[in-house]
Amino acid sequence: MSCPHAEPPEGVREIEGTMHTDFRNTMSYGSYLNLDRLLSSQHPASSPEHHDEMLFIIQHQTSELWLKLVLHELNECRRLMEKDEIGKALKCLARVKHIQKTLTEQWSVLATLTPREYAQFRGVLGSSSGFQSFQYRAVEFILGNKHRGMLKVFESDPEAHKLLSTLLEEPTVYDAFLHALARAGYAIPVSILQRDVSEAWVCHESLIPVFMEIYESDTTQWSFYQACEDLVDLEDNFQAWRFRHMSVVKRIIGFKTGTGGSSGVDFLKRALDLTFFPELFAVRTEIGK
Repeated sequence: MSCPHAEPPEGVREIEGTMHTDFRNTMSYGSYLNLDRLLSSQHPASSPEHHDEMLFIIQHQTSELWLKLVLHELNECRRLMEKDEIGKALKCLARVKHIQKTLTEQWSVLATLTPREYAQFRGVLGSSSGFQSFQYRAVEFILGNKHRGMLKVFESDPEAHKLLSTLLEEPTVYDAFLHALARAGYAIPVSILQRDVSEAWVCHESLIPVFMEIYESDTTQWSFYQACEDLVDLEDNFQAWRFRHMSVVKRIIGFKTGTGGSSGVDFLKRALDLTFFPELFAVRTEIGK
């Protein structure tokens, strides 16, 4: 005769008998994620430690983790486009778009930092600045906003400098897409297919008829149409992130200069003029004329 099953106390969820509870000789959640290292990587510089500096550090560390994943996905997206696996590449773009929304919403957490609170520990940041984020710069490079002069910022960090130097000389996601369109029979000008990929992308009016065909033809392969729209979404999201960044900075420090030496809000505002895929916006003016 079996013993009656004892019910757990009210308000307590029972630990099922099949669940692992001894991790002395097996991998645990913490060991898999290397949480001991991750959670000990926050080192406030203020002394005595300012309560809100932890927020500032974690805000930027989590952003860097998301940027690492964005770069991971964009590299894979480019690789898949180079193999004409457009459908699989779109999955990568879909994931990037969700990450972008998370990054943008995350600014609302930093916005809880008041001007007075930030001013109390801002001095310990020295000349460190988000402008020096090599992963953010890498994302901009792989999307087309390249700037050889930015390499100088990372000369003291050999790994970051190597990554950015490599991306500078490699095709962008947009280049890979245009080459895929060319292989599918679209009239992409040879001058664009053979362009110097280390240069920042600028608008090429000769591409507008190509995108008009993609948008207006009933025979367009759906994945090409969707790729165009996903790239537009990606740029929209990037601009939303830039604007939110600028807004939060203005909210917290007003029009002070940045810790890295920039003009602050005015410098961030100029980033809103940058574009990755200008033809995908220009074509909208021509559609339906």
